[in-house]
Amino acid sequence: QVQVAESGEGSVQAGGSLTLSCPVTIYFDNNCMGWFRQAPGKEREGIATLNIRQRTALYSDSVKGRATISRTDTLNLRINNLKPEDTAMYYCTGHTGRECAVETLERFPSWEPGTQVTVSS
Repeated sequence: QVQVAESGEGSVQAGGSLTLSCPVTIYFDNNCMGWFRQAPGKEREGIATLNIRQRTALYSDSVKGRATISRTDTLNLRINNLKPEDTAMYYCTGHTGRECAVETLERFPSWEPGTQVTVSS
């Protein structure tokens, strides 16, 4: 299950930070891992990917400069300077393909139940 690593809760004030974690040990053969989110009434949005073989990360414009994706025994996403528009359900996913585009990540099924992140102004 996707968890908020630091507090266990996904409610933060604007300007704050949080880290999401997703267990990925059973997905060890997936080259591309990442995060997408879905806000109420909006389409899914891929926001960060990690290409395991190339060791490269990509970010959507909406989080670029504020987010960092990493992998230990979990897939982690840290977002700083949170904004109210970051309010959404967050999901981790991935696939075995060579390419690891952010724009297409949301096509893949979530690995775990999502977690709600709510940013208040």
